Amino acid sequence: MRLRSSVAASTLILAAACGGDKTSGANASVGGTLLIPTIAEPRDVLPPFVIDVDSRRIEDLVFEHLAEIDSTLNTRDDKTFSPRLAQRWTWSPDSLSIAFSINPAARWHDGKPVTANDVRYSFNIFADPKVESVAASLIGNIDSVHVADSLTAVVFFKKRVPEQFYDFVYQIYIMPQHVYGRVAPDKLRTDSIMKTLVGSNRFRVVSWQPGRIELLSDTANYRGRAKLDRLVFMKTDQFGAAKQILSGEADAMESFPVEQLPGLDTSKFARGIAWPQLAHAFMGMNRFAPGSTTAPSQIFSDLRMRRALSMSVDRIAMVHNVFGPIASNVGHGPFAMSAAYADPTLVPPPYDTVKAGLMMDSSGWRRGPDGMRAKNGKPLRFTLSLGPSGTRKKYAVLLQGEFKKAGVQVDIDQLDAGAFIEKRAKNGFEAFIDGFSPDPSVSGAKQSWTTAGFLPAGENVSRYSNALVDAMFDSATTTFDQAKSKAYASRAFHQIVDDAPAIWLYDVAFTNAFSRRITTTSMPAIGWWVNLADWTIDPAKRIDRDHIGLVQPKK
Repeated sequence: MRLRSSVAASTLILAAACGGDKTSGANASVGGTLLIPTIAEPRDVLPPFVIDVDSRRIEDLVFEHLAEIDSTLNTRDDKTFSPRLAQRWTWSPDSLSIAFSINPAARWHDGKPVTANDVRYSFNIFADPKVESVAASLIGNIDSVHVADSLTAVVFFKKRVPEQFYDFVYQIYIMPQHVYGRVAPDKLRTDSIMKTLVGSNRFRVVSWQPGRIELLSDTANYRGRAKLDRLVFMKTDQFGAAKQILSGEADAMESFPVEQLPGLDTSKFARGIAWPQLAHAFMGMNRFAPGSTTAPSQIFSDLRMRRALSMSVDRIAMVHNVFGPIASNVGHGPFAMSAAYADPTLVPPPYDTVKAGLMMDSSGWRRGPDGMRAKNGKPLRFTLSLGPSGTRKKYAVLLQGEFKKAGVQVDIDQLDAGAFIEKRAKNGFEAFIDGFSPDPSVSGAKQSWTTAGFLPAGENVSRYSNALVDAMFDSATTTFDQAKSKAYASRAFHQIVDDAPAIWLYDVAFTNAFSRRITTTSMPAIGWWVNLADWTIDPAKRIDRDHIGLVQPKK
């Protein structure tokens, strides 16, 4: 059954048939529409609050940094960054401040100029504890921003560290003070202005309705208009999206279903492109009772039980079951093996059902006549929560089966994306399957696995905490010796694996699907969508919806 995306497609085609604005057709190098089905809707798209990939896509297409990291993802050298809102920058002699010169041509989507005041405002919002930004734990070394003049923002740091340039330009998206400064910082998350997206990038949001967001090329952009006319993101389910891709009704899809990949090889409309990335997926175990930050979980507060559960599942067999017999993307720990800081020597708990059973016995969880375990009359039972991902649902079913063989009853609770994020924000899980796509620096791990990353200022959902891990990550991000940095990070990762706060399932290995009429550009690990403004559609391959032009959607 075709849902929102087929309705959106027919609406766009009707607009073209009725004579849309075809001004882009005068320039054969620009034009075209991409219909992009997604399985979830963006939630908090304003930069300080973005925690999910659907919101991140819109954030990256609308807002900008002062400078942009290149495909090497080298976070220790400003030479790997190219100018964006800042056309140049100058370090102070003591390296404790950087003066950023704003491009005088840069404008917000409402036509007002980008100024140094906007840079200062943006930092203050990200750093304000009342805002509870998810990046707060990553910008603690930034002291302040001084406005030297309308086009010069000077960023001051507390101490010299190897990633101080990266810490500011990668973490801080620049936002217009004249738009968002009208709302008190602690009210931003809940104010209706959250749906008013005014950025400076090459696409601008022109319509945001339930299940559908439409962006148009910003034709007055200081870096030049996007080569595509419009992007339409539409919420549907994974298999409905795949059907639309294979039939040519939609144009781009992240994470095409593994079992349908052969269909891309024979499709006349679409082809698959592998997307290497930094994400990994895991089953997290909450050491606390759901909704509490003090009451311990009767199951997961016990280290022996967390390790026993980890040893009860055959992770390699699961990867082969879900991704195919030659798949090798089994999880190694709290990182993806594609990350520069990954530790290939780290070995998670082995698959050993005998030892796992003995550990459960020693914790008082013993099998009854029916083979299921209980302790003091209480069954060994927990709820495993997950979002709408088809891949994670397969993993949930496999985990449920493995745990049942170990005498553990698991109830699967699959939620839509909004409900899953809401439950995560309230620490409402017992156990959960989640994916984390960290920043290219090892500092990104601090968001998920350190005390500073506790919700709401980070993404440490299970509230895992270990003082040694905190110290090692701090050392890894402050030493200028790269070998020592990797050694500190490795020690932190080994400790995390020893503490078993999660079962490391798989490194995310997506094949994305795209219409054959689209000419793509590079797809960085930090986001396949980052360079969408430079994608093109050959005029000879354009179809009806590509000729709509820049006509505004009807309200």
